[in-house]
Amino acid sequence: MALLCGALGAAVALLASRQRWAEGTATVAGGAFPLTAKGSDVTGVPAALAIVGLAALVAVFAVRGTGRFLVSGLLALSGAGIVTAALAAASDGSALDDEAAKASGDTSATVAALTHTGWPYVAAAGGLLILLAGLLALRYGSRWPAMSGRYERGTARPRRTARPADPERPEEIWKALDRGEDPTGA
Repeated sequence: MALLCGALGAAVALLASRQRWAEGTATVAGGAFPLTAKGSDVTGVPAALAIVGLAALVAVFAVRGTGRFLVSGLLALSGAGIVTAALAAASDGSALDDEAAKASGDTSATVAALTHTGWPYVAAAGGLLILLAGLLALRYGSRWPAMSGRYERGTARPRRTARPADPERPEEIWKALDRGEDPTGA
C-alpha cells in the first residue's frame, strides 16, 4: 500500500507541476494579451520533492533498521513539503507579474484578471499520498522485508575449501574456474 501511494503521489505531483497553475492578462503598449504560468514557473519545490520522495521510496526497501526509519521520515517530510509548497503557491501571482514585466519591459507591470487553476491542489493531493506512504513506512516499515544481504561484503559465511582439480577431467577444471580457483595451481 505504501509503495503504491508513494509512486502514485510522486507521479501526480510531477504531472501537476507541469500544468498551468495561473492565468492572467497583461497590458503592453495599449493592448492586453494573455499570460500563463506552469507550476514549475511558480515554484519548483513540488517537483523536486516528488523526485526526493521517489528516491526515498526506493531506499525504504533497500535499507534496514535505523536507516529505514530515517528514510521513511525523509519520505514523509517530502510529502509534507509538497503539500505546503503547493498550497502556498496556489494563490501566488508573482510568476505572472514577472512575465508581465518581461513582456512589457516595465519592471512595475503587473497582471490583471489573475485566475488560478486547480492544479496546485492536485499537486497537494500527490503530496498527501507521499506523506501517507511515509507514515505507513514509519509505522510498519520495521516489519517489511529488506533486500538480501547475500552479496554484501563482510558477512561471515563459511567458505568452501578448494579441492584440487583433476587434470584428467576437463569438467573439473571448468568447475574450479567457476568457483574462482586457479586449476593450474598446486
